[in-house]
Amino acid sequence: CAYCYARNNVKRWHMIDDFAAPEFFPGKLKMMEKKRPQNFLLTGMSDLSGWKLEWRDEVFAKIRANPQHQFLFLTKRPDLLDFDTDLENAWFGVTVTRKAELWRIDALRKNVRAKHYHVTFEPLFDDPGIVDLSGINWIVVGTMTGAQSRKIHTEPEWAWSLTDQAHKLGIPVFMKEDLVP
Repeated sequence: CAYCYARNNVKRWHMIDDFAAPEFFPGKLKMMEKKRPQNFLLTGMSDLSGWKLEWRDEVFAKIRANPQHQFLFLTKRPDLLDFDTDLENAWFGVTVTRKAELWRIDALRKNVRAKHYHVTFEPLFDDPGIVDLSGINWIVVGTMTGAQSRKIHTEPEWAWSLTDQAHKLGIPVFMKEDLVP
């Protein structure tokens, strides 16, 4: 997306040669072997829909071997995914930034048949309105951060509406600290 922090980080730190060609770093899987339970966001610098099948299989095997941790995945392209998993400690989610992207939630539930789902509403460019959160286990609400944060704001009413909708269904909400003001 135009506001992608991952692309900016790759350019700044010269992590890989071509951002459009995802790379897999199997050596990083050793981080999952820590004994103390932790949360891992495995798609902070990628989108699950861009992973090769063999990468996903290798990561899922490592997740299965480390039940002490929780693993989070995010995608903006759930329409490109199609798999089943019985992983107890993996959470699959989509990013929704505007009402026109609510289809992503339905596509996630349809294309990724898993035990745990989450939705990240961050940043919000408009009011998502009434959202079908059935089957969702957790939501995150945030706003734009970084250089563009002065231009784009999540309206408090949008955040409160999402929170109210989630709480009516017993869904926990994590509000990012950038919403404090």
